[in-house]
Amino acid sequence: MLVQHAVSEGAGLIATALERAGIEQTVFRTDLGEPLPNERAIRTLGGLVVLGGAMSVHDVHDHPWLVAERDLLASATSEGLTVLGVCLGAQQLAMALGAEVTTGSLPEIGPGQVMLTAEGLEDPVLGPAGPAFPCMHWHADTFAIPEGGVRLSGNAMFANQAFRYGERAYGLQFHVELDAAQAETWSTELPAGVTIPDEAQARIEEIGTGIIERLVALADR
Repeated sequence: MLVQHAVSEGAGLIATALERAGIEQTVFRTDLGEPLPNERAIRTLGGLVVLGGAMSVHDVHDHPWLVAERDLLASATSEGLTVLGVCLGAQQLAMALGAEVTTGSLPEIGPGQVMLTAEGLEDPVLGPAGPAFPCMHWHADTFAIPEGGVRLSGNAMFANQAFRYGERAYGLQFHVELDAAQAETWSTELPAGVTIPDEAQARIEEIGTGIIERLVALADR
């Protein structure tokens, strides 16, 4: 199951990896007013992916579905399902697990890099990407690591860029789903002066594909 919050923030490489693995995809579009399934229905799902969006986790007045989404994430994690939260989805996962989400001193937007922690290097999903790897950022908020979670990566701007909770729940502040089509769409929406060069996009896609495929493989175990 995938939850999408904006037309321009689709699943990209995640959808491609799931299709290659023969995994059926059900997409819920909160931006179209589609209701999320009740957390009791989570046992019927094979896994949960929550994508990014321009809203904040705190914008519950304008987006009341944020609360239901956090309940869904908490239930999926407690059931031991494979869970991936990307950007807003990572912040939602962190909050669902009791961690604080705050706004950083400056936004981080555009191609960048993250460095793995010692635990990140040992992680089966992120570790093979190497001690430092390129990624795409588009966020101003950041999350604390939930109690019991494992900090996997960070950089100079934001200390917490990825975490794992249990064996199968991952929150990634950066975008691993960025494929060429999504990069082209985003290029018209990025702030002035921010670009995604083709070479950078290709490398980000290469790294993202590996991360996603390893997570999908983990879900099959």
